Amino acid sequence: MASPRRTSVKASVLTTAVLLLLSLTAVRSSQGDKEPVYRDCVKQCVRTNCTGARLRVFQSSQPQYMVLTGWTCRDDCRYQCMWSTVVLYQAEGYGIPQFHGKWPFARFLCFEEPASALASVLNGLACLLMLLRYRSTVPRQSPMFHTINAFSLVSLNAWFWSAVFHTRDTYLTEKMDYFCATAVILYSIYLCCVRTLGLRRPSVSSMVGILLILAFTSHVSYLTFVSFDYGYNMAANASFGMVNLMWWLCWCWQNRRTLPYWWKCGLVVLLLHGLALLELLDFPPLYWVFDAHAVWHLSTVPVHFLFYSFLIDDSLYLLNTEKMGVKVE
Repeated sequence: MASPRRTSVKASVLTTAVLLLLSLTAVRSSQGDKEPVYRDCVKQCVRTNCTGARLRVFQSSQPQYMVLTGWTCRDDCRYQCMWSTVVLYQAEGYGIPQFHGKWPFARFLCFEEPASALASVLNGLACLLMLLRYRSTVPRQSPMFHTINAFSLVSLNAWFWSAVFHTRDTYLTEKMDYFCATAVILYSIYLCCVRTLGLRRPSVSSMVGILLILAFTSHVSYLTFVSFDYGYNMAANASFGMVNLMWWLCWCWQNRRTLPYWWKCGLVVLLLHGLALLELLDFPPLYWVFDAHAVWHLSTVPVHFLFYSFLIDDSLYLLNTEKMGVKVE
């Protein structure tokens, strides 16, 4: 057992490292933050409030939850100046501008995007509840049991980082949100491969799994070490998603006469890809809270229940056919 002193030092170092990573805000440029009035406002605010005695006053009065999530005096200046700029835009009759790659949102406690953060938590809870139901309903002997459990854990991890990112947008949280979302899409492809081919030919699913790991590693490496290209990231995820969509739909069509629950799978993949089109609307947030991204995340919450209903039905079917020695379709 480690000594209390050593444990305390390790905890202190870990906390410091986390706060440093959280303090690295993502660098993106938009119309709002290019405005001279915004930039001058931030400079003046930082010069006035973020040095000397005023900085100490700010730090002493800052709520603990803001400290833990990495909000600094400069961040607070940017937040206040953002709204000053928005007011000027509205007074002149111009449209709402974006700042640093995103719309202006009304901050709630430490949550930068309250609706999207809440939606991410709700998606994670829905996924967790259905995973627990799956585990309590489907015996471990079912051929897809462990693969579906792993998929659920990958999904839970993605929703966790989505909630963290929408709570506090930094260099670290943005990367984790994007990378974990890609991991879910790629693992869904692997899940489809195991279900359609791997049960009869495990070597095929193993080879596809290796290829997907290489694709994920290459994708993350490019975005991390070469260029964090938002257009490329969207194109790559759209391509992965299309492979996932077509593969599942082909399986549903082939099994529409033999599996009475096939429609659940087909409807889920169509809903997930259809609802993603909400992102294209990209409107300024209603009441400074609900934007297209938040609406998209909220709309996917019920889909978890239908998807896991399909997974439960299919896992029980596979278990029964394995017991009877019937060929799996």
